[in-house]
Amino acid sequence: MKQTISDYVPHRREFLKQSARATAAIGAPWIVPASVFGGPGKVAPSDRIVLGLIGSGGMGRANANAFINEPDVQFVAVCDVDQKHLKLGTELVNERYGNTDCCAYSDFRELLADDRLEATVIATPDHWHAVIAIAAAKADKDIYCEKPLANSVGEGRAICRAVVKHDRILQTGSHERSGDNARYACELVRSGRLGKIHTVRVNMPCNQEHHEKVRQLRNVPPTMPIPPGFDYDFWLGPTPDVEYTELRCHFWWRFILAYGGGEMTDRGAHIIDLAQLGMGSDATGPVRFSARGVASSTSLYDAFMEFEFENTYANGVRLIGSNQEPRGVRFEGDAGWLFIHVHGAKLEADPAELLDPAQAPEPSLGRTPSHRRNFLEAMRSRQQPFAHAEIGHRTATICHLNNLAMRLGRPLEWDPQIEQVADDAEANALLTPAMRRPWHL
Repeated sequence: MKQTISDYVPHRREFLKQSARATAAIGAPWIVPASVFGGPGKVAPSDRIVLGLIGSGGMGRANANAFINEPDVQFVAVCDVDQKHLKLGTELVNERYGNTDCCAYSDFRELLADDRLEATVIATPDHWHAVIAIAAAKADKDIYCEKPLANSVGEGRAICRAVVKHDRILQTGSHERSGDNARYACELVRSGRLGKIHTVRVNMPCNQEHHEKVRQLRNVPPTMPIPPGFDYDFWLGPTPDVEYTELRCHFWWRFILAYGGGEMTDRGAHIIDLAQLGMGSDATGPVRFSARGVASSTSLYDAFMEFEFENTYANGVRLIGSNQEPRGVRFEGDAGWLFIHVHGAKLEADPAELLDPAQAPEPSLGRTPSHRRNFLEAMRSRQQPFAHAEIGHRTATICHLNNLAMRLGRPLEWDPQIEQVADDAEANALLTPAMRRPWHL
């Protein structure tokens, strides 16, 4: 069905219509007609959804594994700029299917030109999400894009425009919102069981081993030789041309603001996403951002490792975040509170009776076997998935604006409709990064 989202931001009425269609789509089980099975547990080749993978690092291969387990999926192509990752990705696909037919590409544009593909899974570093997703939409491919949707506000909006213009299905990889417990908890909040919500607390501790390694680096490491088989210039893509060090690239890129957003976008894109879902705010966001954080001025890693933020919605609800444990989101109302742990979605509440199944609210958010399954169902129905582009963009925008408020050292007054900071030309200029030629949006 052709989307009717406006060229810039959707009217709330249309957004709610889309969300209703998405809920209807995920509320019913997906059933493969008996006529399409080519044998026990198999789907006929003519009815399989053909996928390609762009970015076959750890998250890319995890996504490929999950999609391959779906009976109606056929992976036929993998792309990566690192030949080691490319080999691992193609071997994974070939081993799972018991053949050697998987095509290997070093340039995502060649993969997108493969007419067999109906969709692509994007699991690259964040700074590549927008350019690749827009190219995929133009190539008439549906898109499963890892979170955060993009590495800036402007890039996220450009993705939203592209998927509407080319009538594509996009699922953001914010999979926490597809868990049964998370949806049940958000239904409790939205049904009024906590009373009037006044505060939502986001806990994002930076206390794992990789966080400590980031803190321990106090400088920019010396230049290293580029490993054979790694197209480092292509990896940099639209970002500035800088010298190579292995600490800049695989995995560690997420703590460099040119490529990622630190913990704010890494886990924040899950936790803040649940806050948005619970408050019914998927179509909008806060109107004021106040944040402060600590980032190194000498290290290669310039993302904020310690931070506090307070974001205020137009209705007065405060979204308060910090490095406090445990990781998750807590909804506070005048009749109680409820906490969703991330990951795993264990629930806690006070009063405890809030979690009594006998008093559960009427399901309103639907259920789906998995986040990826929901994407495949949306591809077949041409209805919106549960974390479509606009939802992914709105969540990522909150993450990016908190990082921006910390970078600038001042609060930001934000208009979610026109997506501009009031009376702040410097902040608005930073909403979209300059891109290194020949890459552009």
